[in-house]
Amino acid sequence: MTDGDGYSWPGRLSIVIVLAGALCGCAVSSPRSAPSPPVSTLAPPPSSTIGVASWYGPGFDGKRTANGEIYDQEDLTAASTTLPLGTRTLVTNLENGRRVEVRINDRGPFVKGRQIDLSHGAARALGIVNPGTARVRIDVIHMGPRLEPGYFVQVGSFSNSANAQRLGMRLSRYFPDVRVDHLSVDGHPYYRVRMGAFADHRTALNRAYQTAQLGLPSIIEHQ
Repeated sequence: MTDGDGYSWPGRLSIVIVLAGALCGCAVSSPRSAPSPPVSTLAPPPSSTIGVASWYGPGFDGKRTANGEIYDQEDLTAASTTLPLGTRTLVTNLENGRRVEVRINDRGPFVKGRQIDLSHGAARALGIVNPGTARVRIDVIHMGPRLEPGYFVQVGSFSNSANAQRLGMRLSRYFPDVRVDHLSVDGHPYYRVRMGAFADHRTALNRAYQTAQLGLPSIIEHQ
């Protein structure tokens, strides 16, 4: 997601990106963070979770979501940092018992302590537009695909969730396709901040240059 703020790139910054081949490895040195675990170690999220839901609407209506759709704030959709795009979930407001089925088509919320960001339409159905947030239960009805083909720009991999969310929030001010993936390696959690998927290497490389202008080194991955 992006807040739609205009952005004027900082002064020109010399960067060096090492190309390791057309299908993999394009990087500047990785930011100080935990090593990036392999994609195959993605841990499936639980089928049912309880947490805080918020909602987003007018400032993002008409902009592209993380899966490339045009966001319609009245559609029954939601944003998540952990569930795969395309996942369908049943969200229950634990304060009033109201329920709504939503489809995950975006990334967020990038606010500590929040589990899911609902569209305005879904928030209205649950009765949380005025309070802004509510404690909810999220039940997975159908899990979306774990892997999305294409190129990704990885900006960091962290062992601390708060650090990953902070970086994700910063990037989401400028780019609409930021995602924070939760992974596990040998029982230890990692949080990977990425953007994409991009259809081709050239598009991903352009995003890597833009990210470097923000002072954030990145790595291009292909899966």
